[in-house]
Amino acid sequence: MIQTVDFFTPVVDDPYIFGQIAAANALSDVYAMGGEPAFALNIIGFPNCLSPDVMAEILKGGASKVIEAGASVAGGHSVEDDEPKYGLCVTGFVEPEKILKNYGANPGDLLILTKPAGTGIINTAFKAGLCSEETEKDAIHVMAYLNRNAKRVIENYPVNCCTDITGFGIAGHSAEMAVASNVTFVIDVTKIPIIGDVFEYAQMGLVPAGAYRNRKYFADKSQIEEIQEYYVDLAYDPQTSGGLLFSVKEKYADEIMKELKENLETECAIIGRVKKKQDKYIILKNSLK
Repeated sequence: MIQTVDFFTPVVDDPYIFGQIAAANALSDVYAMGGEPAFALNIIGFPNCLSPDVMAEILKGGASKVIEAGASVAGGHSVEDDEPKYGLCVTGFVEPEKILKNYGANPGDLLILTKPAGTGIINTAFKAGLCSEETEKDAIHVMAYLNRNAKRVIENYPVNCCTDITGFGIAGHSAEMAVASNVTFVIDVTKIPIIGDVFEYAQMGLVPAGAYRNRKYFADKSQIEEIQEYYVDLAYDPQTSGGLLFSVKEKYADEIMKELKENLETECAIIGRVKKKQDKYIILKNSLK
C-alpha cells in the first residue's frame, strides 16, 4: 500500500482546472513509486466569501482526474479557510518487487525527464499578468497531465531510481536522489525541455521565491558551471505536478525514449548522466562530457 497527501493554493483562475492540477499533482506520488491509485479523499479549505459553486467546480475537476486515473473518490473533509486550498489523500498499491525507489542510481546511468519544466516561473508570470495565452495553455496541459503513462512505460524496465519533480525543482530533487545513492548527477541544462516562453519570463525577473530558496538550500551540494542564469533559475524552479525523473542503464535509454515519445502527450528528454561521487552531488553544466 502507498499513501500520500498533497494540497496547495490555486495556480490558475479557473476552479475546475485548479482541481485537475491539484489532483494530478497528488496522484503523482503514487506513480513515482511505481503504483496505481485505488481511491482518494478530498481535502479542501474554502472561504465563506466565495460561492459554493466554485467549490463544486474544484471538486469536479479533481474527480475528473481521479476517474481518469482509474481510481475512486471515497469522500473527504472541508474546513473554512481565508484562501482556497485543495488536494487529495491518495491510496495506491504496488507489487513489492516493483516499487520504484528514490535511491539506487548507479554510475553510468542516464537521467530521463518525462515532462518539460518551468511551471513555477510561468505561474509567476501569470500572476503578474505577463504570461501569453499560448504559454499558459501549454503549462496547464503539463500540470494537469497524469504521470500514469510514463509510469506504465518505465515499469517494464529495470529502472534504478525514480522521483517526481515538484517543489524542490529538478536540481533539488536530483540532489535528494544523488545523496541517497551516494553518486553525482551531471545535468545538461540545455537538454531540459521547457514550456513556452519560460526563459523570457526568467530574464524579466519573474522567478518565484521558492527557486531562490531551493538554490540556497542545496548550495552546498551543487556545482554550477558557466551557464546562463536563466538555466539556473529553470533548474531550481519549483514545479507544480512535474514529470518523473528516473535513472536507468544507458543500454535501455533509446528503447525507453522511443516508448515514452509514443505514449506521452508531453515532451521528454535525456537530461543527465550519473557519475561516481565527486565533490558535489549535482553538477549543472551545458554538456554531459
